[in-house]
Amino acid sequence: MLKTASLAGVLLATLMGTTASAQDFKLSSTSIAEGAQLASDFVFKGFGCDGGNRSPQLSWSGAPQGTKSFAITAYDPDAPTGSGWWHWNVVNIPASVTSLALGASGGKTMPAGAVEITNDYGVAGFGGACPPPGNVHRYVFTVHALSTERLDLPDNASNALAGFMIGANTIGSARMTAVYSR
Repeated sequence: MLKTASLAGVLLATLMGTTASAQDFKLSSTSIAEGAQLASDFVFKGFGCDGGNRSPQLSWSGAPQGTKSFAITAYDPDAPTGSGWWHWNVVNIPASVTSLALGASGGKTMPAGAVEITNDYGVAGFGGACPPPGNVHRYVFTVHALSTERLDLPDNASNALAGFMIGANTIGSARMTAVYSR
């Protein structure tokens, strides 16, 4: 009985420590805000939309101990596909990096070694919001702290495979959700 109580105490202390670390991991942006409508800069150009298709500025802090790299995802869970819509998947961001500049996707300011996966528009890099007219969609931007320096993905990795590998190696995450309607 004492052994079980001690084990439970250790487990509770570990979980509380993990929760505290997770609460310290924060994602912020000068481009987007929690619950706010995305500006036209972050809207796709195509599919009936006419936006700037720029990736937002993102910064993060308080990553969990043991972080060896980061991944960033942007996902629309409201897309009428049955599986949502992946707008952005970036993997192998070095652990020393704590922000991405406005418009970093596909540009010279993307950190060395970072890999942008082909999004659901069929293009490697960021693809902006473009929901069907009349619908409000959520856009979940997440930074994942990973326990590995590099995800070994094939050149043509699907978003499902990238998501699986990100999930299997995540030790903490921070997110913000913006919205868009047209």
